[in-house]
Amino acid sequence: MSTPSQTILLVDDEPHVVHVVRFKLEQAGFEVIVANNGKVAFELAQKRKPALVVTDFQMPGGSGLDLATQMSRNPETNQIPLIMLTARGHRAPLSDLARTNVRSLLAKPFSPRHLLAKVHELLAAIPTADRDATSKDTGSAAA
Repeated sequence: MSTPSQTILLVDDEPHVVHVVRFKLEQAGFEVIVANNGKVAFELAQKRKPALVVTDFQMPGGSGLDLATQMSRNPETNQIPLIMLTARGHRAPLSDLARTNVRSLLAKPFSPRHLLAKVHELLAAIPTADRDATSKDTGSAAA
């Protein structure tokens, strides 16, 4: 399903969440890059062009919605799908999300297995030409 060249950008300010999600994704064969706020995440997304972004909704330095909006407006990042993690009981504004590439919402706490299944599902939906371009971009950046 995944290839070693697929990079996922993980954005969360909670060290425990980062540890668990990173472990699960790396165990599945993904390269994981981490940012703890939206500003750093946007810079990494432009530079590394990950295949997918998993981001928390609420964090310092710009919310996950701010990040998704920025990415959707930038031609270098507007095709990258996102998975948004939200705290239980916190509702992301669906009308705002509809204008972004957020493809899935997961409420915390979530099953790492469910997140991994969602990652595979979203990556499988990316057209092959886009996947090949992303692999080449991230492959050269990793060297």
